[in-house]
Amino acid sequence: LDPALLPADMGWRAAFAVGAALSVVIFFLRAWLPESPRWLVTHGRAREAEAIVADIEARLVRRGHVLAGGPHPRIRLRMRSHTPLAEVISTLLSAQRQRTLVGLSLMAAQAFFYNAIFFTYALVLTDFYGVPADRVGWFILPFAAGNFLGPVLLGRFFDTLGRRPMIAFTYAASGLLLAATGYLFAAQQLSAQGLTLAWSVIFFFASAAASSAYLTVSETFPLEIRALAIAFFYAVGTGIGGVVGPWLMGALIETGSRGSVFAGYALGAVLMLAAAGVAARWGVAAERKPLEQVARPLAATD
Repeated sequence: LDPALLPADMGWRAAFAVGAALSVVIFFLRAWLPESPRWLVTHGRAREAEAIVADIEARLVRRGHVLAGGPHPRIRLRMRSHTPLAEVISTLLSAQRQRTLVGLSLMAAQAFFYNAIFFTYALVLTDFYGVPADRVGWFILPFAAGNFLGPVLLGRFFDTLGRRPMIAFTYAASGLLLAATGYLFAAQQLSAQGLTLAWSVIFFFASAAASSAYLTVSETFPLEIRALAIAFFYAVGTGIGGVVGPWLMGALIETGSRGSVFAGYALGAVLMLAAAGVAARWGVAAERKPLEQVARPLAATD
């Protein structure tokens, strides 16, 4: 968006064009991903499911991996063309009510935390530190690096150390670091560079925490409603945290008071710490388990 590179009326169009180009690439990459064998089985396409699993196993064997021998857990499924909406609602609000509350807590907290800070960071730099608008992008780069490295470096620990401890840890670390950074910001103890470094460290943990929220809602519900569950929690969580967060932080920044902005940061920290407590108390230990063991399929029969 630097007017020295592109005219102001073309820069934003170019940015949107980049997003559209990425969408096209993702659309074609989707053709390389196999369909879910579980979904195929529940829709009466067992042969296709078996072929996909056999192909995956053959590739692993060719690469030198040793596959676990049997006997494997078995489950009997009844064929169904769709899952009635009433059954979806009943599962989310009754049968899996506790998991629904966990998912909403994680999604809403990370949405507020992430969107409130990321989408108002440029305003903080320009209003409180006098950073020229055309230089803000350089401060975003280390921010983005922390976002990228967090899930990459911490991701494997969600499998080795466990879902519940890692989710609780990343949420709690993000909340505590945000509270400390907000305090230093209010006390004018951070330069623009120092604040950027702090955000990079915070979002190293927060990006892993946000990723774990999506992981949680994608694997802790029955396979028939897993995709719908992701959409539901994303919509509700973003509506609660993703909309309110930027609006609230934008209003606090407009006051010109560092103390007011700190109050917004403190709210985000409290939400993350509360979500950490929810995950530690009621989270699901889904690591290294078959998805059918984590959540019994709705189509399962005895």
